[in-house]
Amino acid sequence: MSHILFQTLNWSTIPKIEYPGEHGTSFAQTMQFEGLRLRIVAYKKGYLADHWCEKGHIVHCLQGEFIIELGNMEKITFSQGMSFVVSDDLSSHRAFSENGAKLFIVDGDFLKS
Repeated sequence: MSHILFQTLNWSTIPKIEYPGEHGTSFAQTMQFEGLRLRIVAYKKGYLADHWCEKGHIVHCLQGEFIIELGNMEKITFSQGMSFVVSDDLSSHRAFSENGAKLFIVDGDFLKS
């Protein structure tokens, strides 16, 4: 990962890209740096991810509530102010949100296992 000079991020100017899920949709705003990705992701009501993810993330719930389903079928509910962290290839997981949620997600090379 390279050095990142000080800069401000005005999320209101970053385009929202729609990503359809297995059910519902999500919208992501992304800032990409070498070896680092920052995202604000909004899950709409009824959103279910269309895939199982094995990438590492740091996820913080800004608004609403969502559920992470793990590969062993365990389900963990996250609400505003809660976070989780996992490195690459250490957990199969996917997201669901019944009533919508807004997340701040960080991922990058530093999470490779």
